[in-house]
Amino acid sequence: MQRVCFLLKVRQDRIAEYRERHAAVWPQMREALSATGWHNYSLFLRDDGLLVGYLETEDFEAARAGMAATEVNARWQAEMGPFFESSDGTRPDEAMKPLTEVFHLA
Repeated sequence: MQRVCFLLKVRQDRIAEYRERHAAVWPQMREALSATGWHNYSLFLRDDGLLVGYLETEDFEAARAGMAATEVNARWQAEMGPFFESSDGTRPDEAMKPLTEVFHLA
């Protein structure tokens, strides 16, 4: 199982709404994530907008590609894109760059 951690930045003026949206993630989105290999997926949000994502998957690139092929992900990304700071206009799901793990205690 591959463990993946990534960072994104939520716009300061959208943090409260971002929290609200994630308190009620669409059931179809949750189902699509599970079906495409996203397991033990968590998002952590700091008060300044730093977002830390963590998931476990057999193959992160395959899991990302699976989600990219779903209609529900296209809708979700279109709605959530404006919540994020991005200097190059990439969608949040494209901006997930895995961090290098330097230590793990099992």
